[in-house]
Amino acid sequence: MPTTTLLDHPLARRRLLAAGAATAALAASRSFAQKKEELRIGYQKYGTLTLLKARGDLEKRLAPQGIEVKWTEFPAGPVLLEGLNVGSIDFGTVGEAPPIFAQAAGADLVYVANQPPSPTAEAIVVPKDSAIKSVAELKGKKVALNKGSNVHYLLVKALEKAGLKYGDIQVVFLPPADARAAFERGSVDVWVIWDPFLAAAERQLGARVLADGKGLVANHQFYLASRSYDDKHPQVIQAIVDELARLDRWAEGNSREVAAFLAPQIGLDVPIAELAATRFAYGIQPITPAIAAEQQKIADAFYELKLIPKPIRVADALPASVTRTASK
Repeated sequence: MPTTTLLDHPLARRRLLAAGAATAALAASRSFAQKKEELRIGYQKYGTLTLLKARGDLEKRLAPQGIEVKWTEFPAGPVLLEGLNVGSIDFGTVGEAPPIFAQAAGADLVYVANQPPSPTAEAIVVPKDSAIKSVAELKGKKVALNKGSNVHYLLVKALEKAGLKYGDIQVVFLPPADARAAFERGSVDVWVIWDPFLAAAERQLGARVLADGKGLVANHQFYLASRSYDDKHPQVIQAIVDELARLDRWAEGNSREVAAFLAPQIGLDVPIAELAATRFAYGIQPITPAIAAEQQKIADAFYELKLIPKPIRVADALPASVTRTASK
């Protein structure tokens, strides 16, 4: 007579099959979680990228592809690109000068896109009660700025226009927070700074503008990626650009709403955030040979002043599509 076991019972078999299916589903879920990729973005206290973080649009776009977005704030462009160079982030936004300093330091990066010029979003300022009335009066003065940031080129061009040499002033390299502290206590005479730190200095300290970038510099904001990430994940880079373009179209005519989103992100009052938002140029654009040529002029100027250790070719950091266009 055949021997029967509990497994021969129909109910037992169904339970066993159900348990097996549950185990397989759990294993598949864990496998999917392990396969999730991470996109690491570096941002600063300005611009559409910060707004994108606040709204969460990119997370929604990339979630179906199993990509998680990790955001890291940096106080200025040079340290952000250091992060890109050592592999701690994949993508970020900076001003005109940081990519040049980064290239000179050997960073393998690629320009992805840029914002239109926003020359009034950076300025040379003095305390409200300062006797200094013009850039021409800066000879021998202590001027604070963040080394290698977009304002570095503004200072160079402003001095040139005023008939002064870079060596005529005492440059004090300080990150924004330290520079503001030095500016407030009178340890420096002048501060060269960008928004929203500029807007905060104007509204909170009564800082007086000697000159902004108008007529001197374009002050483009650039989006950059590590070369390796751009090569491996072009579709992710394109998704970022698409979301930034969509957000720019909305932000351009809604400075109050932009400020409401940005204020808690950057730790400033809404009126200050709104002032900075009105000076930002919206409308992300692809890198062009003309923009690359502007960057090359900045790179050449920095090399002549010995601010970078060697000459660089901006073309080496351009997307292949731009390089092909420029060579035609």
